[in-house]
Parts: sequence; structure tokens; C-alpha cells
Amino acid sequence: MPISKFIEYLQFERGYSKHTLLAYKKDLLLFRAFLQETYSADTLSEVIYVQIRTWIVNLVNDGLSNRSINRKISALKSFYKFLEKVGDIDSNPLQGHHSLKTQKKTITPFSKKELERLDELFFEAKGLEQVRDHLIIELLYTTGMRRAELVGLKLSDISFENKIIKVLGKRNKERYIPLLEITIDFLHKYMALRNDFNSEYQELFLTNKGKPLYDSLVYKIVTKYFKQITTKEKKSPHVLRHAFATHLLDEGADLNVVKELLGHASLASTQIYTQSSLAHLKEVYKNFHPRNKK
Repeated sequence: MPISKFIEYLQFERGYSKHTLLAYKKDLLLFRAFLQETYSADTLSEVIYVQIRTWIVNLVNDGLSNRSINRKISALKSFYKFLEKVGDIDSNPLQGHHSLKTQKKTITPFSKKELERLDELFFEAKGLEQVRDHLIIELLYTTGMRRAELVGLKLSDISFENKIIKVLGKRNKERYIPLLEITIDFLHKYMALRNDFNSEYQELFLTNKGKPLYDSLVYKIVTKYFKQITTKEKKSPHVLRHAFATHLLDEGADLNVVKELLGHASLASTQIYTQSSLAHLKEVYKNFHPRNKK
């Protein structure tokens, strides 16, 4: 079946994450169901653009955002590129497609003061759950790693001797991130409690039941604590990654260094984080330039 072959190709040759693989498979199955219901079509290899366009209209009518629709069409476009590559079709029906217009999302990172208030919540953290939660937030903020990267951490990825942590990023690309002394202290504290489980699992983070941590739990942990210290609408793990990059740039870190720490393939991806830093620079400029003082 073309879908299963495509997913295997993304997994083993392109190194896509489990989360992305599930999303792509779900989108393709939804499109196939639409074709069967609307056109009684049994194969995806004979699709024409008009049929895809009708699906897009249906998604719009269902209330999906342009951003979500673009993501689904991106999965579809990759699928047809694959079919073209293996010779199942002569041309990609989405070759001339233009993405729907979307508004650029501006993410407001957590401030340094908010992160200081968060530390106060964990001032007397005890027990595996609280110590683990503190370490999760600490690692997300002090390393800038992605949520999926954090979930995938193994015990062997930590080098206390070299004070670094190995992260497996997108496309299975490895990178090493330095660890701060305070983060190492949190790791030692957590490891002492984790060892009580005598778990057979090699994943760094465990649930209360001694099973490996999972994506949605990380999201719940972050939102649970940040709800207590901020009124910002967005409180996801990605906002901590955003704070990591923004705060480094605010302090004068080189953009290329931040790029490497974040695991970005191109500098353009990292430059998104300069927007918040630029706002900070403008504020400093306005407040301290002598021409602006009255």
C-alpha cells in the first residue's frame, strides 16, 4: 500500500519523528476517506488537483485554520513527490499549488522574572514527581531542546564528566549541548530518586508508575506550573525554547551559536527568535540614548 511505503520511507530514509509520522499518516488517511466518500475513488495515485481543491474547500467549511490546512496539504504534497520518485505517477498533482495565506504568529517568550517566580514554586521540591517536573522545565529552558528531544533522552545521553547532554534532533541528527552547574545539580537530585524505581527502562524521564515519559505529559507539566505564574496565553514547552533563544540573544550571544544549540538546519529558522530580542533592544535604545532623554 502506497501510504505504508511512504511512512516507512519517511521513517527509515528521512528519519522523521514518531509525532510527524503519525500526523502524516492521519492526514493521508483522512484524504483517502474523503476521496472514497466523495468520488468513490479507490486509489490515491489517480487523483487530480480539482479533487484536492474540493477537499481544501471542505476543510475550510469545517472551520480548520489555514495553518492547519497548509500542514495537511504539505503532507499530501510530500506523499505525491514520493509516488513520483518511485514511478507510481508521472507528475505531482500539487506541483502548482499555492499555500493558503496565514498570519504570522508572534510568540511572547516567558520573561526572566516569570522564570524566577517559577523557581520559587519548586523551592522545597520533594518526591520524584516535583523534582522531575522541575528538571524538565529546567532542561527545556537551559538547553532549548524540543519537547520530542527531551522525551527521547536516554540515561547514556548525559555525561556528568564532560558536563554535556546528547540530543537526537530532527532527521536523527545528533548534537551536544553544554549543561550548566545548576542543571547538573538538578540532574543528580532527580537521578537519586529515579534509581529507587530500579527501572528496566533506559529513558531518562519516567512517570510516577516507572514508565517512560510521553509528549502530552510534558505539555501538561509545563502548562500546570506556568498557569500559576503568568497570564500569557501560550504556555507550551516551545515557549521555553523560545525564551532560551531570546534570552541568549538579549545577553549578546552570537546568532550562529544559538542556531547550533537549537539544532536548526538554517540560520533563517533561528532568526525568528531575533524578533523578541529586537523588541528588547529597541526598548533599551529608547530608554538610554541621550537624544531621547528629556
